[in-house]
Amino acid sequence: MTGPDVSDPIVVMDLPKAWGLVVLRGVLAVLFGLLTLIWPGLTALALAIVFGVYALVDGIGLLMDAFRNPDKSNRGMRIFGGILGIAAGIIAIVWPGITVAALAILVGAWALVTGIAEIVAAIRLRKQIEGELLLGLAGLLSAIFGLLVLIWPALGVAAIAAFIGVFALIYGVVLIVLGIRLRKLART
Repeated sequence: MTGPDVSDPIVVMDLPKAWGLVVLRGVLAVLFGLLTLIWPGLTALALAIVFGVYALVDGIGLLMDAFRNPDKSNRGMRIFGGILGIAAGIIAIVWPGITVAALAILVGAWALVTGIAEIVAAIRLRKQIEGELLLGLAGLLSAIFGLLVLIWPALGVAAIAAFIGVFALIYGVVLIVLGIRLRKLART
């Protein structure tokens, strides 16, 4: 099954919405990364709440994209990723006293699933958009990060914060660049 025809005016009109959500997700990831690097000694409670808010907003963004984007080929993965992000965010906000290891497992599982979903989306969109390699790269970074956190969940709070912060900064910058490319594509 092929994706939408980018020359179709309806698809082009929907791209500005898509690029804005991608850039918003990137900006939120960068802000989240900066916060964790500026205050690496945050308690597990504060880190859980900050992660919860980020995951909740990111999950809502993925769900919005799933229903606004005319390309239905990977809608199920975006819906699944969005629901997982919302669930992870709610769990982290409602039970902020969870241990660092539990938070690490939650973050690792979320990043792994999100990364796989983005790799699948990049493969499916490779003929429709330029910059799908950036989406694939963001997905690969997310999946690698998720695996590393799942393998070593007992890292200290400062190490997890630094690790999460660096990942979030790189991931956010990649998403911002992808969003800018989508915006340029929407204008053509």
